Amino acid sequence: MRRCISLLIFGAAFAVSLSAAITKLYLKDGTYQLAREYKVEGDRVKFFSTDREEWEEIPLELVDLKKTESEVKARDEQLREENKANEEEDKAERLAKRQARSVPPEPGAYLVTGDLTLKTIQAAEAKLVNNKRRTILKVLSPVPMITGKETLEIDTPHSPTVVKDPLPEFYIRLSEEERFAMIKIGEHNGHRLVERVTIVPVSKEVVEEPVIVPTYHSQAGELLYKIWPQNPLEPGEYAVVEYTDGKINMQIWDFAVAPK
Repeated sequence: MRRCISLLIFGAAFAVSLSAAITKLYLKDGTYQLAREYKVEGDRVKFFSTDREEWEEIPLELVDLKKTESEVKARDEQLREENKANEEEDKAERLAKRQARSVPPEPGAYLVTGDLTLKTIQAAEAKLVNNKRRTILKVLSPVPMITGKETLEIDTPHSPTVVKDPLPEFYIRLSEEERFAMIKIGEHNGHRLVERVTIVPVSKEVVEEPVIVPTYHSQAGELLYKIWPQNPLEPGEYAVVEYTDGKINMQIWDFAVAPK
C-alpha cells in the first residue's frame, strides 16, 4: 500500500513539473511565444501566454510545430532522467542508512558483502622488527623504540580475508577519534610489510612510511565511517588501519584482493 501511495505521489509531482514548465512555441519567422501550454485545434494553435496571462491563438501555418514538439520532447525526457536519478539517489541513501545500522557496536572493520550483509574482519597481529628483536605491537598502545630503522610486519604470508571485488567497501568503527586509512601491504624477508619506520636520533621523532591507498570515505554515525578505494585495487595484500601519527600504534584489519 505504501509503495502504491509513493508511486502516486511521485507521478503527481512529475505531472505537475511537466505542466508547470514553460514552453517555447516557435514561429516560422524565427521568433517564439512563451506558453504554459498549447494545443492544436484545426488550423489554429491555442496557447496560454505567460507574458499576458491569457489564452491566445495563432494560425497553424505560422507555427514551427516540429521544432516546438522536438524541444518539448527533449525537455520532458530530461525531466524524466532527473527524476529517475533523484529516485535512485534517495534509494541509495536509504540503503546506506539501513546498512550503517547493521554494523556491530564493537570497534573494528567490517567488509560489505551484500546490501545488508557484513563480514567482521579479524585484526592482524603486527610486530615491530629491527636487527635484534621482534616486538608484538600492542593495539593502540605505543611500544618501546630504539634509534634507527625498523619495520612493522605481519608474520603470516597471506590474509585469510580474500575479496574478488577490486573496489571493496568497508565500515570502520573507531574506538576513539583516530586517523584511519587503507594501505598497500608489501613483502619483506618472507613476511608482510605494513610500513617502514625511522626513529630519528636524539629527538626520537618517529617517521612512519605506510603506502596509503587513495580512498573515499563518508561518516555513517558517531565514530563510524565507510571507506572504499578511489580506483580499482590491483591483486595483492591490503589493510584498513587505525593509527596515531608518530606513535606506532597501528591497528590492522588485513585483506587480499584476488587475481581476476
